[in-house]
Amino acid sequence: MCEAPSGPFRQKVPDTFFPAASKLVVPFLRLSRVAAVPEFSIQTVDARDASSGDAAKTLAALREKLSPRGDLVSPRGRELTLKVFGKALTPVEVVETICNDVQTHGTEALLRYTKALDGAELTAETLRVPEEDLEAAHAAADPKLIETIGRIRENIATFQSAILHRDVTITPRPGVSLTQRYVPIPRVGICVPGGAAAYPSTVMMTAIPAQVAGVDEIAVVAPPTPFGAYNTDMLATCHELGIKEVYRCGGAQAVAAMAYGCDVLPAVDKIVGPGNLFVALAKKHVFGTVDIDSFAGPSEVIVIADDSADASFVASDLLAQAEHSPGSAILITWDETLLNQVKTELAKQLEQLERGDLARDALADFGALILARDADHACVLTDSFAPEHLQIETREPECLIAKIRHSGAAFLGHHTPVALGDYAAGPSHVLPTGGTCRWAAGLSANSFLRSGSVTQFDRSALEVIAPDVITVAEKEGLTAHARSISIRTE
Repeated sequence: MCEAPSGPFRQKVPDTFFPAASKLVVPFLRLSRVAAVPEFSIQTVDARDASSGDAAKTLAALREKLSPRGDLVSPRGRELTLKVFGKALTPVEVVETICNDVQTHGTEALLRYTKALDGAELTAETLRVPEEDLEAAHAAADPKLIETIGRIRENIATFQSAILHRDVTITPRPGVSLTQRYVPIPRVGICVPGGAAAYPSTVMMTAIPAQVAGVDEIAVVAPPTPFGAYNTDMLATCHELGIKEVYRCGGAQAVAAMAYGCDVLPAVDKIVGPGNLFVALAKKHVFGTVDIDSFAGPSEVIVIADDSADASFVASDLLAQAEHSPGSAILITWDETLLNQVKTELAKQLEQLERGDLARDALADFGALILARDADHACVLTDSFAPEHLQIETREPECLIAKIRHSGAAFLGHHTPVALGDYAAGPSHVLPTGGTCRWAAGLSANSFLRSGSVTQFDRSALEVIAPDVITVAEKEGLTAHARSISIRTE
């Protein structure tokens, strides 16, 4: 039987686990390094001993890694920055330069950066994908994919329609009508990645909720690559969903073009969808001119498992996130036997993955196997991480989710892998990362609605409330406010 949350679950999670913490508040973990198997390396943390703070430092460092800081550049990134800008710039400086340039020079700057950064020779006439290309991609696509899109679309639309906000009107007293109404955002821009893989799923998980909300215009941007705006599956998905605006541009320049508008790509009201660090920083830069969904970092999962879990299942779920590379994959369990079994399974399954090398790097950089004291301790640790994805593979997962406040999306039971949410279940896979689900929500149809109130009083109702309004207005010295009431009731 599930027990109601109590004890530590009602307490504030200590700052120990967050990168912003200035010091370690609760040093209760102990680090245990297990000899790495030859095939791969992943840190193992023994968190059972409350007397040592070494592991707390390790976990805080891992949390820091998962927070996109925007101040590091890869060797290839430094080389490209020098080539394009003629000097060394941080990613933040690169994004500010690009956004300001596109805001000032419009299409010319958008095309210039598309050539310099993506190596694509485009013109104002070829930037937008013609409708006949969308139709041709749809005709050439695998019929099985088109059928699959139809089924997934129904799943997403069913869930998103069920949670969609509806107008609410109350009449608290005679002559008073108070309404909270919701209207769709008119025009939305969607970023679809296209660097290392094609993502028709991103199109579905962003566009369908927007359509359910009633958004009139949807513009999709994707880099001019074989995995992006030249990808048959991605274009076919757009056509199947009725999306007619697709542009061959990506990166910070595409975000800036959607935010500020240019003669080829009209400005949008909100920008959503994933991307690399430069896309995330650009969305952050233009926020305020337009709305955005979130400032997202690497994908992440925490799997909580007990002795009822299948080690091969758990390992596959960790690898499903690690193959994003960067992608964080963390197991928290209080069963040491399971922990060791999962480590063995990881080594075995890595050899079978097409992206095994990428997953191996991610496990070494962002992975961890954590041994907790018990189920309650596992919940405390999980809340401290506030993961994007939470997968609970225990006998009674409902008991544990009731004790965990912070997760972007939770998946309960041995037969509910995160991949269901990534592709087909119904909730959007665009989720807060880096611990931000402590205050941020995942994308949904409601993300595309703007809320506003509607108030209506008749004369008699105004006369009842007028003295209260006049009293407060005069105390604040806003006599014109008071007069706007009294002139109607004299």
